[in-house]
Amino acid sequence: MRLDDSAIADRAVAVRSGTMLAALGVLAFSFTFPATVWSLKGFDPWTATGLRSVLAALVAGACLRAFRVPLPRRDQWRGLAVVALGCVLAFPILTTLALKTSSTAHSAVVIGLLPMATAVVSSRLTGHRPSRRFWLAAAVGASAVVVFTVGQSGGGLSTADLFLFGALVLCAFGYAEGGRLAREMSGWHVIGWALVLALPVTVAFTVFGLVTEPLHVTGEGIAGLLYVALISQFGGFFAWYRGMAEIGVTRASQLQLAQPLLTLVWAVLLLGEHLPAAAPVTALIVVACIVVTQRSKS
Repeated sequence: MRLDDSAIADRAVAVRSGTMLAALGVLAFSFTFPATVWSLKGFDPWTATGLRSVLAALVAGACLRAFRVPLPRRDQWRGLAVVALGCVLAFPILTTLALKTSSTAHSAVVIGLLPMATAVVSSRLTGHRPSRRFWLAAAVGASAVVVFTVGQSGGGLSTADLFLFGALVLCAFGYAEGGRLAREMSGWHVIGWALVLALPVTVAFTVFGLVTEPLHVTGEGIAGLLYVALISQFGGFFAWYRGMAEIGVTRASQLQLAQPLLTLVWAVLLLGEHLPAAAPVTALIVVACIVVTQRSKS
């Protein structure tokens, strides 16, 4: 086999591996909202969010120590701070607060804009200028979600909707920055160090929650908390960031198209929620728009 053929074969293997890892991350994240709803049956929002991140940080810290992972370079800490803010702090607390009053199906449709938001943020951070077609599709997808949320909220945006929009914007920065860092270090190192970096804040979340919120621990609550701590907050990122590093942010975002649709399925099967007719329709419109954005060339 010629050298060029060998390089092509190696690249094909890397793409397949990266695609499988990114898909595994999407599957893991698709259970996050149902698991969060379960956790809220045993813990209130601040306690649930604090405990999930503290538990994840302890596991991540133990793994980093066990594998003797060196400290990140000085220039990498800023990016890790962005990941910590978006993926460890903002997204968990804002979506948990939203799910206290919003249905899983409704929240999944709104957060369905996350792949598009990630692509937009990534383009701004890298200086890439997408085409008009990209921006048109992004505008249509965003408009569809806004119309859906306003219609479902009785003519305006609810507090839960504002939490969800804030969560997806901040998480998009965390995803984009994490995908960039994962080209320089292992994907699980990225989320691991971000969890450790955020630990003082998440401990404060936990203390605040335990002091101000009642505990009503249940089996479902513990199961949900363990899932969001070990999988949504750490294990899922292990696969997701590594996949993004191997196949790129844009291609990985295409796989994330399935996440809101999967979450709608889990909302029905696991939580027994009734889907409003507009939910799957809006989700499909968003999926179509994201497909256009991913295929649009500059």
